[in-house]
Amino acid sequence: MKRNKQIDIKRALALAGTFNFLCCCARACLLPFLTLYFRQLGLTPAMTGIVMGTKHLISLVWSPAASQLSKRYDKRRAVISGSLVCSAAVAVVLLLVSPADVHPQTASCNASDLSLGADLLGSSAAPPTKSARTRAENVNAPVSTSGVTLPATTPIDAKSAPVPTSQTALNRHYDDDTSSPRLSLKNASAVANDGAGEPNVAPHTVGSSAAAVRNKRSGFSFFSGSEEKLGDETTQDEDKESRLGFLGGLKVLDPQHQLFFVTLLIVSVWEFASAPLEWTADDGLYEYLDFAYASDRYGSTRVWGLLGAACGVGGAGVLVSQLRCLVAYRTPRSAVHFLCYAALTALALPAAACLPLYLNKKRDRANGLFKAAMLVRGSPRAALCAVTALLVGAAASTVDNFLLWQMQDHGSGELHMGPSLALAVLSEAAFPLLAGRVSKRLSPERVLVVGAASLGLQCFYYSFLWAPWAALPAQVLSCFSGGALWWAVKVQCAEVATPGAERSVSKLYSALSLHLGSGLGSFAGGFVVQRFGLTWLFRGAAVCVMAWCVCLPLLQWKAPRQRRINYCRLLAAGTSEASDSESEQERDWLEKAMEDSRSNNYGRGTNH
Repeated sequence: MKRNKQIDIKRALALAGTFNFLCCCARACLLPFLTLYFRQLGLTPAMTGIVMGTKHLISLVWSPAASQLSKRYDKRRAVISGSLVCSAAVAVVLLLVSPADVHPQTASCNASDLSLGADLLGSSAAPPTKSARTRAENVNAPVSTSGVTLPATTPIDAKSAPVPTSQTALNRHYDDDTSSPRLSLKNASAVANDGAGEPNVAPHTVGSSAAAVRNKRSGFSFFSGSEEKLGDETTQDEDKESRLGFLGGLKVLDPQHQLFFVTLLIVSVWEFASAPLEWTADDGLYEYLDFAYASDRYGSTRVWGLLGAACGVGGAGVLVSQLRCLVAYRTPRSAVHFLCYAALTALALPAAACLPLYLNKKRDRANGLFKAAMLVRGSPRAALCAVTALLVGAAASTVDNFLLWQMQDHGSGELHMGPSLALAVLSEAAFPLLAGRVSKRLSPERVLVVGAASLGLQCFYYSFLWAPWAALPAQVLSCFSGGALWWAVKVQCAEVATPGAERSVSKLYSALSLHLGSGLGSFAGGFVVQRFGLTWLFRGAAVCVMAWCVCLPLLQWKAPRQRRINYCRLLAAGTSEASDSESEQERDWLEKAMEDSRSNNYGRGTNH
């Protein structure tokens, strides 16, 4: 006779917490700094917004589809392991994309460079000679990119020419040359093709240099270390490129758009590889604990995920800021983010191999999200909560994508960015400690308004940054803009969902906010920054959120409240929560009725 396998709930929770900790730590090492890396490559804000928006929309569609397919064919463990390996490999491939500079600035790490930087950061130094001033004026012309004025690098041999002193002085707010935004490819190409070796000292902007680059071919290579040229513009080359299809079409584009399409392609493949991980592991672990009647304890794994995210983003920021002289030649410090992501993903593989997954074939959730959408649509208050989640996701995407740009423009390095983002995550994780007191004073509807208003205040505060550490105080508000808001959404899910559909409704809200809202917000935010700047992006997001917070209480007041009766809770309450006095009264009444019935029957029998 086959023995039933005993379920160890504590071991399952420990493995689930470890896996969530490592996965969230790996993502936090890279994803918050990804847009900063795109800026360093030379992508414009609009291009960055398109790349991030596409990433969110791919996750919106592919995550539930991959989870359902892995469940149907019973391949959850293979999908989880494959997602970890492939996402780490594609993330490293993204490192091979070369930056937008025609002549990337690569400074060797030696004592003379450190002493030069210390002299520039310290008190007044000896004035430069006439030849040095002339060389600095010829080499560095101001270039404006996304609110940051940068010097334009002229085509000087990188092997023989030292790093200009003015460039080093410009980067006094950053940790090194790779932490500051590099030249956009349009400006660099215009400088390289402007004349026969003569430096271009006229100021160029992103818009003014676009026309000059659009009609010229460039020697930009997709991957670092490649020195191949595209060749002359001849009829034979054009016929050959037309036969190549998509790749031939890339060659006729200017270098910045070539970089954009290559980056978009790699990020899309990366998202296809990493998107199935969260949903597939979440469904398998929950069904395992639900089979063991311990699904109510699954919520503790989310706390471990938040702690892992705080450790990842804070540790990566501090680590990269200390690696001035520990990175190999021609390797930017931003590569450490990708390497940390790959390393932590590899550490999560043993935990993924030991995850206790369960496949409940009797419960078909193929139409779970569709049923959840119908439930939300049928409740006015649930629909208002869904609109709030969508708007909050769009506003939060502006913070996720461009807050580090705003901090960098005001002198922040990764030493300031990492701890600031870690404080926000820790504040969100600390809300369960305050949930009991908050629920006694505010209803879930008001907590939802307070959470959205806190996000609006954060966005408005970010538009007035003035110092490297200025963003730190506003991060504490994430306790309400993140923790309190999702607590209110969870309460709304419990009210609107039918028995067995709670998780589907919760996933619907998270998909609306984290993927659909963030995708739309990324697209819009990139174009707003391109047109109006970072400051007005945060102010516009704050105004939109605050306007909705003013209208939301009125709409909630007019919306009818619909509560669904949970019969399982009523039965449980009837058996466990009934008082002793009530049970004794019911027992006395029943015994009295039975005695009356016996006496009547006895009297009827004696009369007969």
